[in-house]
Amino acid sequence: MTISNDQLEPHLNYFLCLESDIQALSRWIEFSRLNEHVYSIELARLLMTAAAEADVIAKRLCATIEPQTRASNINSYQAILCKALPALPVAKVEIPKYGLEFCPWSNWAQPNTPPIWWQGNNKVKHHRAEHFVQANLKNVLNASAGLLVLLILYLKSQKIHYIPPFNLFLPRTFAMLNGVQLLLLLPDGSNVPW
Repeated sequence: MTISNDQLEPHLNYFLCLESDIQALSRWIEFSRLNEHVYSIELARLLMTAAAEADVIAKRLCATIEPQTRASNINSYQAILCKALPALPVAKVEIPKYGLEFCPWSNWAQPNTPPIWWQGNNKVKHHRAEHFVQANLKNVLNASAGLLVLLILYLKSQKIHYIPPFNLFLPRTFAMLNGVQLLLLLPDGSNVPW
């Protein structure tokens, strides 16, 4: 008897682990507007994990779009990604179970404007004693939604067209539910080499 093995992309597995941790967190913190500013050590860990992975994926996407680039910070990512993917600032992700919708890259509608969750992560990472309150539920959920948007774009760049649906997050831009899988899409106006 043979075992067939289709290995999942490691960045996808990484996101699935993060999503699982966030889903477990929902047993302790109700995902609601009243709790957006709840903060903790666990939320700090999740925020820094999501933001660090978003940084890795953004850098890889930029290198795929402009191979000669040395993009290495949020403003350089913004310039490259928004030029190639004008719909990025309006990309949406939902958590249907809690009636939540996120536009994690909405700040990118303005040049040189990092997402609020990105700024919160940097404050927690570099000045935790003064800014620990930035390790809050709102920043974690937005950072994770932002990571998911980039991950979908990255997977599409790797010629992956379908992925299993997620347990908690539901992308509303760059992907659509097609039966039991998510079909990865690029909207009109995208200018990418894949």
